[in-house]
Amino acid sequence: MRFVSFLRPCGTPSWGRLDGETILDLGAVPGAPVDLKAALAAGLPHAPTDGPALARIDVTLLPVIPNPDKILCIGLNYATHVAETGREQKEHPAIFHRWADTLAADGAPFIHPAETKRFDYEGELAVVIGKAGRRIAPEAAFDHIAGFAPFNDGSIRDWQRHNSQFTPGKNWPATGGFGPALVTPDEIPDLGSQRVQTRVNGTLVQDQPVSDMIWDIPTLIAYCSTFTQLNPGDVISTGTPGGVGDKRNPPLYLQPGDTVEIAIGTIGTLTNPVIAEA
Repeated sequence: MRFVSFLRPCGTPSWGRLDGETILDLGAVPGAPVDLKAALAAGLPHAPTDGPALARIDVTLLPVIPNPDKILCIGLNYATHVAETGREQKEHPAIFHRWADTLAADGAPFIHPAETKRFDYEGELAVVIGKAGRRIAPEAAFDHIAGFAPFNDGSIRDWQRHNSQFTPGKNWPATGGFGPALVTPDEIPDLGSQRVQTRVNGTLVQDQPVSDMIWDIPTLIAYCSTFTQLNPGDVISTGTPGGVGDKRNPPLYLQPGDTVEIAIGTIGTLTNPVIAEA
């Protein structure tokens, strides 16, 4: 199944199940969880299965989880990206965090900060946690996954490199694309074969299968859940393949007027137009 968070035509937030071009408004069902994060905490199998039907075109999508408690981002998780950055592959994953107010939904604009000329894309697969856990064993990791979604870890490269930490380059408003939908694992026949593909104005700039990750998803969940409890609605963005704009020759940075798309096989396509900061 595919679940989305959205604003109804009247402007009130809700969540529901995406069925083609129709959204079943599960948040409108009496007694239903108030949002998708709460539905994950309650257990999606116990969520309502039917609700008022809305045309997708009539609603405004929100980030898949608009209010995650944690967004853990994995750096340097594809050998092609490690190589293009000139960094040394480490024994453990590089991890940094994003804040929820940096997220942008499918179709929403990416905002180009006025302070940079080095606004970059990073197509990634996001994992959404559905079941809480601490010190989760790799073999149990998929029991804790609610689903997957495309993610664009938009990066302000000059601010990212002001010092050794990544935080200043990764937390500008509306620079983290997340959507369109949470896709449950049963919808994905072979996760490893899904290709993370990024296009800027229709030109393919990143293309690599999920199976090429250095640290696979069970390893990431086991590692992250060792130092922090993972809770329903938490997000792990699993790293970007090679081909980022900052390392191309010449560099390819996002500009106002551009459109960036992150397509991941059957999981879906995330699209964000780039606009200048007002």
